[in-house]
Amino acid sequence: MGQQQLLLIVLGVIIVGIAVVVGINLFTANSQQANRDNIIADLIAAGSMAHQYYRKPVALGGGGNTFTGWTMPVQFSPTVVMSAPVTVTVAAQSITFVAVGNETGNDGSTKVKVTMVLGPNGITSTTINN
Repeated sequence: MGQQQLLLIVLGVIIVGIAVVVGINLFTANSQQANRDNIIADLIAAGSMAHQYYRKPVALGGGGNTFTGWTMPVQFSPTVVMSAPVTVTVAAQSITFVAVGNETGNDGSTKVKVTMVLGPNGITSTTINN
């Protein structure tokens, strides 16, 4: 083989190696983001049920404009995208959900964590270790 052919083979191996590393990094980032998005979707669905409870009159089995008495439905804690049951803190005018995902976050050591606070008029979501 000539010098030029060996150089092209080495160059080809380097390019393929770089492409594999970039592909692995993209896959990891995508799986982290998908895990975050799925956790948030599950918590929003549970929050929707909590809002239904909040708005429903006490005579019909609701909270009568309070979250007191609402419990997390079993199908939401944990789901397949969570590594542990959701921590739920219920107060009269707010509910705080804390969920830990299956995927390792950007720091490379701890799992993705989502904290969501549900109030009478909206939801605030915070992603930790994104």
